Amino acid sequence: MTFPIIADLVLRHGKIWPGYGAPLAEAVAVKGNRVLALGRSDEIAALIGPETQVVDLGGRFAMPGLNDAHLHLISTGLLRGQVDATADAAPTRAALIAALQARAADTPKGEWVQARGFDQTRYPDGLMPTAQELDAALPDHPVSVTRACGHITVANSAALALAGITFETPDPDGGLIGRAEGRLTGLLAENAQNLVYHVQPTPSLEDIIEAIEAGGRHLIEYGITSCMDAATGHIDGMTEIQAYHLADRDGRLPVRVWATLLGDPGSSIVERCHAVGLVTGAGNDMFRIGGVKIFTDGSAGGRTAWMSQPYQGEPQNFGVRMLPDDQLFELVDRYTGMGYTMVCHGIGDAAIDQLVRAYERVRAANPDHSHRHRIEHCGYVDDAMNQRMLAAGVLPAPQQAFIYDFGDAYVAVLGEERGLRSYPIRTWDQLGMKPSTGSDSPVCSPNPFPDLYAMITRKTHKGTVMDASEILTPEEALRAYTEHGAYSQGAEKVKGRLEPGMLADIAVFSNDLLTASPEAILRDTRCEMTILDGRIVHDRIGAQA
Repeated sequence: MTFPIIADLVLRHGKIWPGYGAPLAEAVAVKGNRVLALGRSDEIAALIGPETQVVDLGGRFAMPGLNDAHLHLISTGLLRGQVDATADAAPTRAALIAALQARAADTPKGEWVQARGFDQTRYPDGLMPTAQELDAALPDHPVSVTRACGHITVANSAALALAGITFETPDPDGGLIGRAEGRLTGLLAENAQNLVYHVQPTPSLEDIIEAIEAGGRHLIEYGITSCMDAATGHIDGMTEIQAYHLADRDGRLPVRVWATLLGDPGSSIVERCHAVGLVTGAGNDMFRIGGVKIFTDGSAGGRTAWMSQPYQGEPQNFGVRMLPDDQLFELVDRYTGMGYTMVCHGIGDAAIDQLVRAYERVRAANPDHSHRHRIEHCGYVDDAMNQRMLAAGVLPAPQQAFIYDFGDAYVAVLGEERGLRSYPIRTWDQLGMKPSTGSDSPVCSPNPFPDLYAMITRKTHKGTVMDASEILTPEEALRAYTEHGAYSQGAEKVKGRLEPGMLADIAVFSNDLLTASPEAILRDTRCEMTILDGRIVHDRIGAQA
């Protein structure tokens, strides 16, 4: 006798988008941690048994779980305890100072006050905070305030003194210490930030595990079921690998993580990971080793992205070049030879050119290699560069949330001709380069709705249209957030679409993301339910058993 397969979970009476180009369904059935079937609600009813958990979607929109293809999960969790310096929380420098003073009032004298998220281009006067301002406002605490991009920190004199930074301290390789009128300004760009970071308290192993939990739960609330941790090892080296292992073992890992290993000279964890077999692809469907990340430049908004042409109003400033060619090429050759995919940071066109040359060398040496090397962010390219990337099999990994949050800053620092063409996602999509998207959290909020809004409108938070020719259709935007994100991790056969046999990661939203207005998506949408590995892990609907 043949017994029918009975589903463990059924979602019905909804509008279910299985993936790009697929017909919509009304219901989806899940068995274990895999999709069992999709179809009409009456068809799927045959798979419902006495123990099946049934959820009536009431017409809500469901789709594959979102994949944030570039963020910093541990930092996202840790920074939830720092002062919020974002434009929403502190729209002026005065508001930032007030928030820092409020935290200092509850912090013992001599202990650190830290903040993250400011963007000086949002301030009415457009000026950076300075050590002198911080000294006057918080004379009894070491203070560090990190810009939204994460590539610039402003420290007060107490923090600079703890780090041993004086006016005579030389700029470290790949870094810049701000000086003006014979004194330190407090600004630390790129690798110079490490001088202060190294004297700040290091989180414990348990702190890091708790950050993984907190950051992951935050993502789940937005319907994000997978992410890439973009610089594992940045905070405390191999302790982060241990934390992920323990979180996964003990059921404290809320989302799937593709962990990128920090490979920068002096802070690389690649060699230690390789020694114990942690190469690209090692792991399981919850925690897997991804590629190796090397920084080649900074950020455009911070004027540290490495450009072939200078920044507006600063004819001598081409940004920060982190590594000479020979050193970068040697690292890329060595890490790919060890079995790693490369997922290197490059924003300015000069940095991207350097990375593409490094990847072209790898392709020339081994034309048949299967690595999907990526350029993280990949902000400024032209047609010739896109063709070279295409020929070398290089994937752009941009964050369209940058358009919404920082687009106006890009125009301000680069001019309209360059600034408006930032992150040309439709060009990449039409070329078949499978661009993914994400938030780079905590650079931007992991909230996916500004990212989706930017992809389908190319509008900034101020309403500036950043080259309308780069607008995606809603379905193309959802593909970037799902299928293309999975492809960028080599996981398109197991996630990114809702098809029988694929992982049952599902997000349910209050609005139809295919037909709702861009403004409704941005302002009036929430995640109603998140299913990870076949389990309901976030629920605003009230699942029926």
